[in-house]
Amino acid sequence: MELSSLKSWPGAKKKTRRRGRGIGSARGRYSGRGNKGAKSRSGTTYHLFFEGGQTPLVRRLPKVGFTSLSKKEYDIVNLEIIEKKYKENETVSPETLKEKGLADGKCAIKILAKGELKKALNFSGTALSQSAREKILSAGGKIDA
Repeated sequence: MELSSLKSWPGAKKKTRRRGRGIGSARGRYSGRGNKGAKSRSGTTYHLFFEGGQTPLVRRLPKVGFTSLSKKEYDIVNLEIIEKKYKENETVSPETLKEKGLADGKCAIKILAKGELKKALNFSGTALSQSAREKILSAGGKIDA
C-alpha cells in the first residue's frame, strides 16, 4: 500500500449544492436568500449591533458616570517592599524602582506607608502620601522635591 493508491471512503466527498442554477437544483430562483429585503440583494452588510428598525440597546440605556480627562494615574509602591529591596542610603527614584521591577515606568509613581521603614533612604521624583513622608523622615531619610 502506497500513499498514491489511497482513496477516500464512499460518501466522504460530497458535492456542494450550486446556487442559482435553476428550479431543479433546489437552490434556484432566489438562491436561498428569500424574496425581498436588504439581505436578498448583493453588497449589503449589517454592523455588529444592528437591531432592525428598533432603537438600538446602546441608545435605550441611560448615560452613566463620568471620566475625568485630567485624572492622574499612579503606580503604587509600599514602604515594606522598598525596605526589602533597598540598602541603607540608597536613592529611591523612578529609574531605580523600574530597574528593581517594582514599577513598570508607564505612569507616575506614588509611595504609600504600608509597612515599616528602618533604613535611611533618599527619595526623589516620586509622589508620597503624608504618612509615608512622616515614616521616611522619622527613619532619617531625605526627600527631594
